[in-house]
Amino acid sequence: MPELKFRSTFVLAAVAPGLLALVSGCRIGPRYQPPAPPAVHAPNYKESTVNFHDADGWKVASPQDAMLRGNWWEVFHEPELNALEEQLNINNETLKEYFQNYMAARAMIAEARSQYWPTLTANPAWNRARTSANQSVSSSATTGNTYSLWNAPIDASWTPDLWGKIRNEVHAEQYAAQASAAQLEGEKLTEQASLAEYYFEIRGQDMLQKILDETVAADQKTLDYNQAQYETGVGDSLSVAEAKTTLESAEAAATAVGLLRAQYEHAIATLLGKNPTDFSLPVRPILYAAPAIPTGVPSQLVERRPDIAAAERTLAEANAEIGIGYGAFFPQVTISASGGLESALFKHLFDWPSRIWSIGPSASQVIFDGGLYRAQLHQYVAIYNADLASYRQATLTAFQQVEDALVATRNDSQQILRQQQAVKDAQTALDLELMRYDTGVDPYLDVVVAQTTLLSSQEALNTLEVNEMVSAVQLVEALGGGWDRTQLPTAAQTGAKTTSADYKLQK
Repeated sequence: MPELKFRSTFVLAAVAPGLLALVSGCRIGPRYQPPAPPAVHAPNYKESTVNFHDADGWKVASPQDAMLRGNWWEVFHEPELNALEEQLNINNETLKEYFQNYMAARAMIAEARSQYWPTLTANPAWNRARTSANQSVSSSATTGNTYSLWNAPIDASWTPDLWGKIRNEVHAEQYAAQASAAQLEGEKLTEQASLAEYYFEIRGQDMLQKILDETVAADQKTLDYNQAQYETGVGDSLSVAEAKTTLESAEAAATAVGLLRAQYEHAIATLLGKNPTDFSLPVRPILYAAPAIPTGVPSQLVERRPDIAAAERTLAEANAEIGIGYGAFFPQVTISASGGLESALFKHLFDWPSRIWSIGPSASQVIFDGGLYRAQLHQYVAIYNADLASYRQATLTAFQQVEDALVATRNDSQQILRQQQAVKDAQTALDLELMRYDTGVDPYLDVVVAQTTLLSSQEALNTLEVNEMVSAVQLVEALGGGWDRTQLPTAAQTGAKTTSADYKLQK
């Protein structure tokens, strides 16, 4: 009956689940209770209810409107941006880094769980030795001999989780994996928002380029007109010099626009995981108006921010580590067993009389450690308290960012209304000044002043329109994008079985 030769070795593995079930009811450490976020008494965000004198301008969506879900950038109705965001989700190297960090956190759950089970070790060996002939003062048949020893043992060792230390370690790793998943979502939102901001900045630069190109063309015509007037003796050289200076200044400004556009384009290429040398965006001067962003009610914000979810899961991890600290104060019991075969001759190694075995429990308890365990427990408690403060601060910062983005978007829209009127008035003033110059009432210097005023007003309007779009993106980011806490993987999902294919070495 060869199947019985190793039965004592595997008894421990067979009874381990039963023993584990008997002791699983005992778990040392505080029970975790998610902290209450800072109280929110207002039914709406403060900056979403501010009254403005103007009837028009950007308005926040009704709190009852459907919240953003999934691809939040689609609210801007820009197909080119949609395509870029999809590329970012696939190719962004920073997101790949955060994803691998999450996979590493999942692997650590499996590492912690492995402690639930016995450790089996096979250690086959062969040894050739000779004893000393001078081992004893009296002659002996066993001294001065050469012999061989074949050994095929299997050792088993199991430390039952009597005080829940391993369970706390598993829970800590599960919470850490959930925090890592939330950090991945938070970084994804950051990268997506950066792409949207750069995109609208580029379109603003394209519009500015158009404004300056049109200004250069108009200034060139004015210079040609003044040159013709001077050559016919009607005009003067001062007007020609002033027109030429105005043209050259506009040309310099038009050339400078390309610098920022190129830098934004390079930044987008990097976000997409592409070499900036091989990437370009076509020029498209477009005017945008920020859409109404559904903000929901303040009480929903905590559930929508990945960074808050990560902070809360980190707090849960710290609570589990306190349990680990408590478990160190209790004795550790280890059950060990060993069995195998041993023979001086290989041909007899697998004979029944060659069997060997041993089994027995052991317990260890630190009697004095100089206060090490107590200090470690105090450390875990302090870390928990620090993480609690970090969680509350993350929540307060989230509300601040929403309020900041709301007021920025509203104020940008109000400034745009006024600046649009300023552009119209500057254009009217320039038209009148050109008429007065043509009739000889005013010198050309007054035309230059009017041209400069119009260009400055147009540039300011373009900047405000870009700022409004960027503020709208920042508002979406502050609200958590299209994410909410229900998308966070559960502890069971983080601990789901993985395969070697999930950890394939990247080339």
